Amino acid sequence: MIRLETNRLRIREYQKEDLPQLHRILSDRETMSFWPSPFDFGQSKQWLANRGLELYPSGFGRFAVELKDSGELIGDAGLLRIEMNGDLENDLGYIVHSNYWGHGFGYEAAYALMRYGFETLQLTRICANMPANHVASRNVALKLGMVLEKQFLNPKNRDILTYLYAKEN
Repeated sequence: MIRLETNRLRIREYQKEDLPQLHRILSDRETMSFWPSPFDFGQSKQWLANRGLELYPSGFGRFAVELKDSGELIGDAGLLRIEMNGDLENDLGYIVHSNYWGHGFGYEAAYALMRYGFETLQLTRICANMPANHVASRNVALKLGMVLEKQFLNPKNRDILTYLYAKEN
């Protein structure tokens, strides 16, 4: 079972019982403002199954991000092997509920997962992509030591201008 800890966070595999709390995050309009739209319950259920539970044996997947002191689920983060702008990439993603923006939780979760990717999964490259106007997410990528590699119009997200940051180990 994959379980990472930081000073303030526990990053763990999802359980089926996490679906209501995950949906609270993925259906929040402000939290998902950089996505095509907030998720309905079916989309949240599919996210949990396809990006979490089914992928864990490979070491990849999206994980629950919870506060260590309360156990409250505040985000979703992970590593996925996805096609991005024509290339297969090890994509680091992070979503933090808008109630917790501005406290460094996105960076803390992303840093733990980047270390996991390089040290445990032995990846040689990790990237992150985000809408060009998502300044906070871009700042997380920069703080992680990632470098802006390219820009592209993302057909998976309304053809908006998207930045791809990457770091090699």
